[in-house]
Amino acid sequence: MINQLITKLLPFMPKRLVWIFSKKYIAGETIDDAVKVCHALNRQKIRITIDLLGEFITRLEEATENKKAYMEIIDRIELEKIDGNYSLKPTSFGLLIDAEACYRNIREIVAKAASHGNFVRIDMEDSQCTDLELTLFRRLHEEFPRNVGLVLQAYMRRTMSDVRNLEPSQTAGVPLNFRICKGIYVEPEAIAYKKYQEINDHYLEDLEYMLSRGMYPGIATHDRPLVEGALKLIEKYKVPGEKYEFQMLYGVTPDLRQSIVDKGHAMRVYVPFGKEWFGYSTRRLKENPKMATHIIKALFIRG
Repeated sequence: MINQLITKLLPFMPKRLVWIFSKKYIAGETIDDAVKVCHALNRQKIRITIDLLGEFITRLEEATENKKAYMEIIDRIELEKIDGNYSLKPTSFGLLIDAEACYRNIREIVAKAASHGNFVRIDMEDSQCTDLELTLFRRLHEEFPRNVGLVLQAYMRRTMSDVRNLEPSQTAGVPLNFRICKGIYVEPEAIAYKKYQEINDHYLEDLEYMLSRGMYPGIATHDRPLVEGALKLIEKYKVPGEKYEFQMLYGVTPDLRQSIVDKGHAMRVYVPFGKEWFGYSTRRLKENPKMATHIIKALFIRG
């Protein structure tokens, strides 16, 4: 109950206090901070996907600023020869303000990444964005089939239908590229599964469909039963190592992450950074109230 109380009070806490918890899960506020983390992960034979934090903007001027920032991020990541790609949230580029302007902003980013032979992941946000983000992905994928992917959320009741509807756009030699995760947004039961086991069951059902149909899944989970289930499916379908990868969040379950790497499976870590870290951090804590204990401990432990 104490942990749940802390999560409710979180928006009113001083940022410096929340940072005590957050610094484990955020690369920092600047691209220099992020580059250091990316290099460290690459040295551990872990790929990265980098994300500039910030979402649900209210002015299109912010979208232009975010686009410029991503163009600079791509320049820096390519210059540093980091083994990684890019993730972005469409609401950071005006999705809910002007969907066409959002498309133009993100298209420029994808085109720049594609010019380097690289890749951009379109994040899936809450249910008000789902259809808009599917449309956005379809448009970008038609032009850049090798350079753009999408996130899908297993707890959404529609996800399997969405995968099947997207399947006709997969062409020979160019698999559809999906990150499959559980999902983090609070959605009504009418459109989202709520129970732990049913979410896991549908996660593995979605993953099996992707693997059996030649799609490239980013298996994004920190749940050991899902990792074990995924490994069984990989074995069942004899999937070559270059046709899937595991994905995890920076700072989360590092021991499980290393065990997957040690078994020879590809791993990619999501590396978030930026001045808008507070919203990301509060979501992480609301997902797992037990993490509030770390804040309490940190108050009494220096360094």
